[in-house]
Amino acid sequence: MLPLEGITVVSLEQAIAAPLATRHLADMGARVIKIERPGTGDFARGYDTRARGMSSHFVWTNRGKQSLALDLKQDTAPPVLQALLARADVLVQNLAPGAMARLGMGVEDLRHRYPALIQCNISGYGPGGPYSDKKAYDLLIQAEAGFLSVTGTPEASVKAGISIADIAAGMYAYSSVMAALIQRGRTGKGSVIEVSMLEALTEWMGFPLMYAMDGAAPPARAGAAHATIYPYGPFAAGDGTVIVLGLQNEREWQAFCNDVLGDPSLASDPRFSSNPLRVENASALRTLMEACFAKLSGAELVARLEKGGIANARLRDMSEVWSHPQLQARGRFGSVEGPKGPMPTLMPPAMPDDQMRAGGSVPELGADTQALLQELGFPPDFLCTHTPD
Repeated sequence: MLPLEGITVVSLEQAIAAPLATRHLADMGARVIKIERPGTGDFARGYDTRARGMSSHFVWTNRGKQSLALDLKQDTAPPVLQALLARADVLVQNLAPGAMARLGMGVEDLRHRYPALIQCNISGYGPGGPYSDKKAYDLLIQAEAGFLSVTGTPEASVKAGISIADIAAGMYAYSSVMAALIQRGRTGKGSVIEVSMLEALTEWMGFPLMYAMDGAAPPARAGAAHATIYPYGPFAAGDGTVIVLGLQNEREWQAFCNDVLGDPSLASDPRFSSNPLRVENASALRTLMEACFAKLSGAELVARLEKGGIANARLRDMSEVWSHPQLQARGRFGSVEGPKGPMPTLMPPAMPDDQMRAGGSVPELGADTQALLQELGFPPDFLCTHTPD
């Protein structure tokens, strides 16, 4: 038995944040019923066709769910939603602000009708405040949370290569729902969870916020290097292999000088004898390191780093991650079914070790509509198939 078997989640979701949260719930065994607009569905279905004809975003965040095509603007939608929620344990939604209230399903309405229901509302900025109705996309939240101000090169800000604000909100939604289920098991009462993308990503900005407290200068943008620790970042070996390495303390600095640079005297060099001094004199230290590394192949540099106990990593591209020796050795890749056939996927990163699985299939739009209508007691032709412009 998976941890969440017997739990039913109804999700009015689109894009990334809510679908990611509910996909993790599905991985844990919950039954997730995904409500989608007839004809087009979750707009993330149309982001690309790179995952064997399907959207890479959609495949990533929607395995293991059932898809119910339901036009929320039609009079037939509320009865179906009410029937679903009467049987549900959790409602997750990231519709536009106010959309649920316009459906007659605001927070208090649902709390009154379904006192044991856990409501999880995901939004850009959270209810209340001057930004509550403002549109929010991942990049915009990266800007508002200050993420862009500390990410990139000295010359220009750079967005994260993944939807980091959506992921932050989705993971807080997931963990909060899990906690709410535990609480309900003790009290019998549901709860309301409000997760905002801004607050989730701002929480992740804790280090730069604390660093820049009381008007102090924020961490400088340092590309792929660390803004406040040196050496910590990518360096090229003589054969062009890029190795990312990092030092965390003075013991490692001494080992680095001895075993990697081959010059123990550098450990006590007054320019480099503490991390703040190494940061201040990073250019001079980098020149010394590059002169040493130019004489080594990537394999030789890694061997020296390993001998000295210095943390290091290969700078890998996506094709190299698919064949990563550690992931392969641990059997971390599985397969899921999709409308266009099987496709590889990564196993859930955290599950009981005796229940590890790749997850259920990726649903075709509306694939479960008729079965769900029948289960709820509605006739097959109950829903209007017309989709408003």
